[in-house]
Amino acid sequence: MATLTKDQIIEAVKSMSVMELNELVKALEETFGVSAAAPVMMAGAATGGASAGEASEKEEKAEFDIYIKNPGASKIEVIKKVREITSLGLKEAKDAVEDPSKPIKTAVPKEEADAIKKKLEEAGAQVELK
Repeated sequence: MATLTKDQIIEAVKSMSVMELNELVKALEETFGVSAAAPVMMAGAATGGASAGEASEKEEKAEFDIYIKNPGASKIEVIKKVREITSLGLKEAKDAVEDPSKPIKTAVPKEEADAIKKKLEEAGAQVELK
């Protein structure tokens, strides 16, 4: 079996599309049993003054996945916004808009997710944050 150098691997990754990179990351996560998500510090631990019960009640989701449930009547505008937000190619953006089971973007902080949702809704899409 031929051994690839680090530089060859980097060149191969450079040539991949965003969708291909996403699939590669998922395959690596499954193969090695790891997660590529950055560790997130719990908000309750940072406050110090809140009891454990209060912290769990006020605990909010820190990161969201953005899904387009329905592109609406102006699908072209929604595709343009998705390309602007994600830097996907035209075909990848079109496929992402037409498939409600695929997230447009994953592990997005709340503020950024809300801004993206607003942009997509202004373009006519029905958006869901999970």
